[in-house]
Amino acid sequence: MKFAPVALSAIAIALSTPAMAQDQTPMEDAPSEVAADYPMTPEGAKAWVAAVEKDLFDFSVDAARTQWVNATYITDDTDALAAKSGAEGTEKSVTYALEAAEYAEVPGLDPDVKRKLDILRNGIVLPAPTTPGAATELAEIATGLQSQYGKGKGTLNGKPISGSDIEAEMGNLEHTPAEFEEMWTSWHDNVGAPMKGDYARMVEIANLGAKELGFSDVGAMWRSGYDMPADDFTAETERLWQEVKPLYMALHTYVRGRLNAKYGDAVQPKTGPIRADLLGNMWAQEWGNIYPLVAPAGSGDLGYDIGDLLQEKGKGPLDMVHIGENFYSSLGFEKLPETFWQRSLFTKPADREVVCHASAWDVDNKDDIRIKMCIKVNADDFVTIHHELGHNYYQRAYSDQPYLYLNGANDGFHEAIGDFVALSITPEYLVQIGLLDRNDVPSAEKDIGLLLRQAMDKVAFLPFGLLVDKWRWGVFDGSITPANYNQAWVDLKQEYQGVAPPVDRPADAFDPGAKYHIPANTPYMRYFLARILQFQFYKAACDQAGWKGPLHRCSFYGNKQVGDRLNAMLEMGASKPWPDALETFTGSRQMSGKAMMEYFAPLKKWLDEQNQGMKSGW
Repeated sequence: MKFAPVALSAIAIALSTPAMAQDQTPMEDAPSEVAADYPMTPEGAKAWVAAVEKDLFDFSVDAARTQWVNATYITDDTDALAAKSGAEGTEKSVTYALEAAEYAEVPGLDPDVKRKLDILRNGIVLPAPTTPGAATELAEIATGLQSQYGKGKGTLNGKPISGSDIEAEMGNLEHTPAEFEEMWTSWHDNVGAPMKGDYARMVEIANLGAKELGFSDVGAMWRSGYDMPADDFTAETERLWQEVKPLYMALHTYVRGRLNAKYGDAVQPKTGPIRADLLGNMWAQEWGNIYPLVAPAGSGDLGYDIGDLLQEKGKGPLDMVHIGENFYSSLGFEKLPETFWQRSLFTKPADREVVCHASAWDVDNKDDIRIKMCIKVNADDFVTIHHELGHNYYQRAYSDQPYLYLNGANDGFHEAIGDFVALSITPEYLVQIGLLDRNDVPSAEKDIGLLLRQAMDKVAFLPFGLLVDKWRWGVFDGSITPANYNQAWVDLKQEYQGVAPPVDRPADAFDPGAKYHIPANTPYMRYFLARILQFQFYKAACDQAGWKGPLHRCSFYGNKQVGDRLNAMLEMGASKPWPDALETFTGSRQMSGKAMMEYFAPLKKWLDEQNQGMKSGW
């Protein structure tokens, strides 16, 4: 459910669908020649940034259209066009990042220019050094790692099984512990281990590139995109984790106890870490698939299904999107443009291949916003529509910002906006929109089951969301060496998640490579931040709406005061440090896990009661 793209490749600039002011200077020279036309002065830097923004604006529109066609008409020809566009974007991003690093050294820069220069030089996920052949080698390794992952297979009962299928089978509770162990071990051995040498070489090359851009290493470069010194951001993420850790610990203790009851001491002991392959997910990152094993008797059943309610009312895919649009309209946001309805992809075509993964697009950096989904009339897609439209309304709100500011306040904001709106799909909201009869609103006795089901994904994810990049930061700064890659990963998973491999891991294993975002080089901290921020945004909206009941029951549907405050934050885009944006909506300049703790407070109380006499921790 990620928002899409401006179409720049994985090792290119991470700026999404930007726009520019109307008075900017056109850029007539090729990217590699631009810097020579603008002197190394504050005025020259300002003019150079304006020229770059104009060039990237124009390129991004063509690139987004190319990527849209490729995603909605998959053919050899559109694949080739998308690859050509991606390569051009990579070239631009690398060139501009290197030139931005030079201009960043100019004394007396205007603060706005300096911010844009930092965005440009921070925007490359994997920077290549200027050494001849380095960029090609880096690109080949990065592409090869993703290809290895995509072709990876594990085994089940000795037979090969592909990645998407093995993920699904890990959540199939019909399997035995021995089968879970086989799938987990074979996937980590077959997919991760062969990558280790290439990954180490990639780190070596990318670190040289980061140094040319003025950073100590790639991890420091990634952490420098949060409006604070890199080390301060490390401390900030650890502070947030400590705020929510008690809730995770209670959930861990309870789930471990239920798994012990299910499988016995020989498979899952009553104390110590949880066996990683028993949690319904290859990486133990979300535990919702095993909810049936831990659900409190009778309290997890809502008494209704949103998909059934929609079908009873005769609602189809387009009706579901209109309902989602109506949520935002009720807050005072303008209706979606007619082009949204003409150009979006709502259902899977019968005559061609498309990428069905849900995404939200801003094609022209102004108002050509779209979603791409293969909508089915069910509860999951109803929630997803509300989530994806959150990205679209964010994109639209900041569309008047200069190109380099067309993004979320930090990379956790964009996902959090969609997530916090999706939290608002409460029974009360369903009553307000006429889908649910008030007499059918579930009683409070159902709340524990509902909160536990949510926590199995949203709370269980927190330590994993944190440790993925903590491992990479150590790899990039050299404190985790290739010889210790795997042990450091196993140690972090035990320290933060309290999970352990089902079997001893060999010294040459490379278990991190068995998680897509590692070979794909996708920074992961954004997902941890989004899990925290969505509850902070939700709490702020409910407070503004004057909600008096339990936080998890809140609906702010129809509250235009909330809409005004929300829009004030959204329209800032990335133009100001994220604490400014956060304060505009929540009144606080600090990210906080307290709202999440309040949301799950009834569950925490219940878990503590269930866990009496049980040992917490591992």
